[in-house]
Amino acid sequence: MVQESKYRVGIVGGGPAGCICAYFLQNNCDVTILEAVSPLKTLLPTGGGRCNLAHCEYDFKELAANYPRGEKFLYSIFSRFATAETLDFFHNIGVETYVQDDRRIFPTSNSSVDVRDKFLKAISHTNIINEKVLRVNKNNNVFNVVTDSASYDFDAVVISIGGHSSYNMCKYLGHNIIEPRKALVGLQTKEDLSELAGVSITLAQGDLLFTHKGISGPYAYKLSSIKARDSFPYSIKLNFVKDLDLQQMLNDNPHKSIKNILSEVVPKSFAVYLLHMLNINMETKAHQINGKLRDKILEGLNNFDLTITGTASGGEVVTCGGVDLKEVNAATMESKIVSNLYFAGEVLDIDGFCGGFNLQNCWSTGYVAAQAILCKAVC
Repeated sequence: MVQESKYRVGIVGGGPAGCICAYFLQNNCDVTILEAVSPLKTLLPTGGGRCNLAHCEYDFKELAANYPRGEKFLYSIFSRFATAETLDFFHNIGVETYVQDDRRIFPTSNSSVDVRDKFLKAISHTNIINEKVLRVNKNNNVFNVVTDSASYDFDAVVISIGGHSSYNMCKYLGHNIIEPRKALVGLQTKEDLSELAGVSITLAQGDLLFTHKGISGPYAYKLSSIKARDSFPYSIKLNFVKDLDLQQMLNDNPHKSIKNILSEVVPKSFAVYLLHMLNINMETKAHQINGKLRDKILEGLNNFDLTITGTASGGEVVTCGGVDLKEVNAATMESKIVSNLYFAGEVLDIDGFCGGFNLQNCWSTGYVAAQAILCKAVC
């Protein structure tokens, strides 16, 4: 008796989203990953090489709140597969984890290479073809995926290439692409901050690093993500202190210079910069600071104005933009335009803050796409 062939699934892109999708499909489908370079190569630099797998947030709505684009779309997805399910998956493939003080979750090995090796071992029943996909065609009910070396036929296709490389093939299949913009990137400022280059300040919203051309660090990345679709130039206000009782500090240190008093709450180099900007002599004694000068200093600390003129070159972590979410079914990740075509990961117009959120998008959408395909493959 001739054995019935398995449902053929082609996954375009061997990144985190594509590989987790393959993991959940491989035992019931004939799964092929088409990847131009090494599978999970993009996983290696994450978390500074330590692989920030997820974030310790178990309320799916609170988790989704960390995505400037895609928050509401992710509700149903995260309600099915979020932090807890992600950790279960990694435990099942031999990756144990721990939570940092900032709630970021890492493997106990602190090694992206270790995670990659165990992940690849876990998808050993998946065919991996190292060829660059040029185009995806659909003829009747069959997808024909054309690479730089050959072509392959599938019953269903998952597009999971992150960033710009997949947008043309998505357009070719009739999908609208939301214009890509840089997100999670350093920002350039109109103000000359070069004398502060290398100085780091901890704000309530995260750490900020001054550079020769502007600002960088976790809080700058968060700002760049929130403002990704704003036109340049735009203004921001930074609050460097919270609930500071400057008058009490002045009263307690009447003969201390204002420079040294401020250096107790911000780096000295920033205190010098701020006082110079406010035209206040840095050696002025505390008892010489009247109410007007005190309020002027507090205003500078609480509402530090910067004009953002652009993004820093290099260092882009994610792209804001991608396949229009209006054209994708959040319950299945299937295209509303082309049946049996699915999307997962950063190809979608979904992006999150630093802290494991962008990988969570990959794990969750990859899983949901796999479950939807399984329903068709085995039913």
